[in-house]
Amino acid sequence: MLALTPVRNTVENLAKQPGLRDVFLCHAWDDRQGAAKELHDLLEAHGVRVWFSEKDVGLGVPLLRAIDKGLANSRVGIVLVTPALLRRLPAEGIAEKELSALLARERLVPVVHGTTYEALREVSPLLASRSGLSTAEDSMANVAAKLAELTSLELGPGVNL
Repeated sequence: MLALTPVRNTVENLAKQPGLRDVFLCHAWDDRQGAAKELHDLLEAHGVRVWFSEKDVGLGVPLLRAIDKGLANSRVGIVLVTPALLRRLPAEGIAEKELSALLARERLVPVVHGTTYEALREVSPLLASRSGLSTAEDSMANVAAKLAELTSLELGPGVNL
């Protein structure tokens, strides 16, 4: 597993800003009731405030504008990389727009689930180059615990994941 220290340093600097969500969860539409919901629920069980389109976009609300606000008001972006996301990114839909915005910042953690970094590298070399986590190496519950630790305000700057 790669160290998440650069992301942690950015998170600690943003911790002083009130009203921000801890994480923005980017995922493929196909995963919204499966792996993305599981990760969302596990993170919230750890007290992490998650922006998740399934609960944060109300009926009649313009989706892209809601996502834009969610991105702007989140300290860290988590990209749940699944086979469904890898299929959707080349189509340049909403997940691709979210990923483009997240790649522009230093606050991005990929979580590879049900696929590999090699497969990700074929679709998005920039995302694959980021330090992240994989459910092939750890359970989804342990990945969520590590992400919760990353976003925790109590941790000092010397802690590595």
